[in-house]
Amino acid sequence: MKNSNQKQNKSSRRNFIKSATLASAGFMIVPRHVLGKGFVAPSDKLNIAAVGCGGKANVNIPLAYNNGSDNIVALCDVDDRESNKFRKQFPKAPYFKDYRQMLEKEAKNIDAVIVTTPDHMHYPIAMSAMQLNKHVYLEKPLTHDIWEARQLTEAAKKYKLVTQMGNQGSSGKGTRITETIIQNGMIGDVHTVEVWTNRPVWPQGVQSPKDKGMNQPIPPEVNWDLWLGTAPMRDYHEAYMPFRWRGYWDFGTGALGDMGCHFIDVPFRALKLGYPTSVECSVGQVYADFFKEAHFDDVCPPSSAIHLKFPNPKGKQFKELSLNWYDGGIRPQLPDGCDYDKVFADIDGGVLFIGTKGILATELFGDNPKFFPESKFLNVKMPAPKRPLVEGDTEGHQQQWVKACKAGPGTYTSSSFDQSGPLTETVLMGNLAVRSFLLRDSKNNFIGRKKLLWDGPNMKITNFDEANAFVKREYRAGGWI
Repeated sequence: MKNSNQKQNKSSRRNFIKSATLASAGFMIVPRHVLGKGFVAPSDKLNIAAVGCGGKANVNIPLAYNNGSDNIVALCDVDDRESNKFRKQFPKAPYFKDYRQMLEKEAKNIDAVIVTTPDHMHYPIAMSAMQLNKHVYLEKPLTHDIWEARQLTEAAKKYKLVTQMGNQGSSGKGTRITETIIQNGMIGDVHTVEVWTNRPVWPQGVQSPKDKGMNQPIPPEVNWDLWLGTAPMRDYHEAYMPFRWRGYWDFGTGALGDMGCHFIDVPFRALKLGYPTSVECSVGQVYADFFKEAHFDDVCPPSSAIHLKFPNPKGKQFKELSLNWYDGGIRPQLPDGCDYDKVFADIDGGVLFIGTKGILATELFGDNPKFFPESKFLNVKMPAPKRPLVEGDTEGHQQQWVKACKAGPGTYTSSSFDQSGPLTETVLMGNLAVRSFLLRDSKNNFIGRKKLLWDGPNMKITNFDEANAFVKREYRAGGWI
């Protein structure tokens, strides 16, 4: 994540050797000791294909490649400008613009796939790779839609593959310490969680080029049809790529999709949350004339507040738990005893856990936990994390996945799809509420401004059927899977 205050860990990474069967390759990894000391077998390296070479790929590809401890064997991007850097670095890796052609022609040479694309293409690319028994590293949010997240969760289990979502904080020490604090009961029975972010840092709540009838010539380096992929056809405009797509519903998932899988991951793990039972929201409006006249369903709003309710099976005093999300400059009210500057010091955002014995405030990735009121926790000692630390902390996230791929199915990763799939469903519930909130009838009256009741196992809103249109979108024709 470009603006995250990530620790720049420089700890060395040991070479990983284990004998295991790669489901996608059909051969046994040969242990190094069989071949002699110092000899690195070709099968000792994971053969990785990368779909998407810009943005976060500038982190994912180098950390997976790990200075040559593993192989980059194929590259794919719809924009030659974004891929140019890695095509020069890996000249022997075949380059494609269409991921389907890459998987068809190079499947036998690929063990695992890294997917770093706009949100709307996460699911079809990942599912196509998994159907070929390829391990998958998929950027956050896992998917664009709730239904897609459920499908990937089930596919990972079905195909017995090693998976990882790109929320690198899940591999960090901060996440592990924070969840241990909460699970040890150090602040008592948690009943409320407040989560906020400074995003969006890209235009949202602006008038769409589509609404203005604006279009521009397609750059010669770009295959616009492939970039659109599953999204409905529209004219090219530079407002959509390479980064600002996040603010358009057809492609991105807004501020919540960008940062929710980072921030909400911490309470989701710590409190072992399941499906929410209800969601409601409010959104920031730009200026009245635009809001009434423009097709606002094309663009994410400039800010939102989202309120989720969960069963609280561990709660002794509170049988229901509230998780509240704020973006676009909105922040929660500080409880008594909290210091404003300390709690809101991290520009990216933060989390407040409010319990019966006190309050815990954390920054991005659960880092820098602080107790409030401070006078009550003067002599408190931070507990040792329950889960093992990851070598390299957050920067070890990609290599943890690579090593797990070599070790074989069943090897632990911090954000495997059985964990990150349900998390993503919860995050995307907020967007379902936002989009429902903006629904209007034929007389231009808002009809979706209500608390939505959620049947998690069946992925269905039970009290406002119109909202279920946002559980699963329709794909543009083109054979994407």
